[in-house]
Amino acid sequence: MARNIRPKIEGFLYFLPLLVAVLFLFLYPLVYAVYISLTNMGLLHIFNYHYVGLLQYEIMLKQRYLSALLINTIVWTLGSLLPMMALGFALALILNQKDLYGKTAFYGILILPWAFPGFISLLIWDGMWVNPYGFMNRYLLPFLHLPHVSSLTVSGAWTELIVTNVWLSFPYYMTVFYSALQSIPEELYDLADVDGAGALTKFLRITLPSLKKTIAFVFITSFVFTWNNFYPIYVLTGGGPGPQNKPIASTETFIVYAYQEAFSYNNYAFAAALSIVSTIITIALAVIVLKFTGVLEGIT
Repeated sequence: MARNIRPKIEGFLYFLPLLVAVLFLFLYPLVYAVYISLTNMGLLHIFNYHYVGLLQYEIMLKQRYLSALLINTIVWTLGSLLPMMALGFALALILNQKDLYGKTAFYGILILPWAFPGFISLLIWDGMWVNPYGFMNRYLLPFLHLPHVSSLTVSGAWTELIVTNVWLSFPYYMTVFYSALQSIPEELYDLADVDGAGALTKFLRITLPSLKKTIAFVFITSFVFTWNNFYPIYVLTGGGPGPQNKPIASTETFIVYAYQEAFSYNNYAFAAALSIVSTIITIALAVIVLKFTGVLEGIT
């Protein structure tokens, strides 16, 4: 009996450090955020805060901006994620061509946005979007016969944010998809050539099914990351332009609003409540995406 129990105890002891790390790094911050959201912690009550129940959530639900925050966050998440994945996938397909000349140099150039620190890149892009003297509005957009973009307008602010975020992030998606393409056995394409399959048939019957797990993993993880990614918005627009007969700024998302509540207005309890609501909405949307798109099938 003791011999049967000992391997289980030893296995648990090997697993125990990982369990402690997970509880400390992931579960504890979440539990602490829930606890803070149930108090009145703020600058005036930083040391003598007390339990107030669901007061912060009641205040939040009485406001008109929850729906606006949700819409802004969805626009930011899907508006960035879908172009990033599409561009990364297209470039990965190009890099995967056998007869591509200068593939190494081409890949090195494409991965440059990844080489720069994100914050520095955002500051550079902030200057490039200045209207009318920045590079984008003075040279590139006129060359492409496109109108000037201004962060003082809602459409201009969203254009700045999404284009910049796509530029910052597409090398990641390109690299992941390119690695996945390299792992597809070449024999499958050779057999398809013998059967007379065209490029489109091989793409639909071999490439896409082989990348199903990769696409599922990238979509799910990137959805959550982009939903909570606030620093491009904070640096480029600060959540603006300001409200125009609206309860919330035009590009303000859940995470940006929570950050400002915590570190600009020192309302820590309310910021924690916003973060909890954002987390709940993220989980709910992720479940909906998994259920109605069948993405979960790619990782089972």
